[in-house]
Amino acid sequence: MQLVKLITPKRINVLAVVFGLLALLVPGLHNTAFSQDNSPYSRYGIGDIVPSTHAANRALGGLAAGFTDANGIMINFSNPASYSNFQAIRELKSKKIVSGRAILDVGINFENRSLLQGNPTEKFLASNALFSYIQVGVPLKPNWGFSFGLRPVSRISYKISQTERLVDPSTGTPIDSAITQYEGDGGMYLVSAGTGFKIKSLSLGFNVGYMFGRKDYKTKRAFINDTVDYLQANYETRSNMGNLVVDLGAQYKFKLTKNVSMTLGAYGNVQQKVRATKEIIRETFYQDANSGITRLDSVSVQSNIKGNMIYPASYTAGFVVEKAQSLKEGSWLFGVDFNSQKWSNYRFYGQQDSVKDSWTIHAGAQLHPAPKRNYWSNVFYRFGFVTGPDYIRFKNKLPSYGVTFGLGLPIANYNRLSPGQATVINLSMEYGKRGNNSNVLRENLFRLTLGFSLSDFWFIKRKYE
Repeated sequence: MQLVKLITPKRINVLAVVFGLLALLVPGLHNTAFSQDNSPYSRYGIGDIVPSTHAANRALGGLAAGFTDANGIMINFSNPASYSNFQAIRELKSKKIVSGRAILDVGINFENRSLLQGNPTEKFLASNALFSYIQVGVPLKPNWGFSFGLRPVSRISYKISQTERLVDPSTGTPIDSAITQYEGDGGMYLVSAGTGFKIKSLSLGFNVGYMFGRKDYKTKRAFINDTVDYLQANYETRSNMGNLVVDLGAQYKFKLTKNVSMTLGAYGNVQQKVRATKEIIRETFYQDANSGITRLDSVSVQSNIKGNMIYPASYTAGFVVEKAQSLKEGSWLFGVDFNSQKWSNYRFYGQQDSVKDSWTIHAGAQLHPAPKRNYWSNVFYRFGFVTGPDYIRFKNKLPSYGVTFGLGLPIANYNRLSPGQATVINLSMEYGKRGNNSNVLRENLFRLTLGFSLSDFWFIKRKYE
């Protein structure tokens, strides 16, 4: 079996449109995305799971359950309870200041994937640059915020070819050779809106979204014979899915010492049903280098087959311990999350797949030095680690782990007309491994996430005691 690079189709798709929109929001960003990705593991379940966290959280190993940005200049859209921090009452000496920020968060992924197969090892490289997330946060009232946005949930992208010698089952005599090519394309996306509010030390929130996507699986077979010109066959299944989904979140913050606090957090979703429509195509075709693929005959076409996809329950819980920053001292935080997903309950048109229950542990730490005139003392330094078995099920276990590092780079504001504007570039670098020497296919992944957090004061209202 041989891996083949997947070349992006020339047709316009949703990602190209979104990337074009990002070009309007982020100066200097090109309005096209490139993709030469090939991940055979994305054949199973809903595909390769895309990290569902902000660039800053990814640099922390995916830590998100108890994380809240103390400066209110980024959106932790993983836990909607954190939306309550967009606007808050802060004390400055003897005054109470009600302040909040409207936030725009945009993220882009650059990935390089190396696939290792067999012994001696064959190596295959694939890369892509894709939209990661776009999110808007708006303060409504003190300790109450609203957020909406769009992000990918999973991605399907693979192309594999296999050449085999066919044998007459009655005599055992070798006959023709056949080339079989397996292709997959698609993925899931989530557009959502949610709110979070705080009651004393407890924050609660929820997101309501529409999850949608598609699967397009093709199996093409061609026979090789010197005397007989066989027709080539294509077995294709196209599916489209979409339905409303809901997730909930909570955070509880309390002080450990005067300047150190702990936040307990949790978020997740119950098992949900997503409607689907499927089309099954069986056809013959002819392909050459000049004219491409020419459809010859439709052997069988079944359209508009209704069904459901069962999207499993997922739960994440964790904590963050944080030291607040002062005029003379810097701040720090560290935390741990535990995530569990019930993929054994996943069904597509009532059928199981090669997936299983999974869990992951996320750990991360952040350091913000004491404020000085030196630029690098104002940078956020982030580190993290993630580990746990993959949700893809094989005879041998498919372990996965990764290490992360990132920076929060503040950009100086030279706009005198809007002194409250704040811009931070969040850079996250992730290196991960999936599989080991007992697996037929091992995968190494390097992901660079570039996030832009742009914010401005929504309003400032002072209250005097």
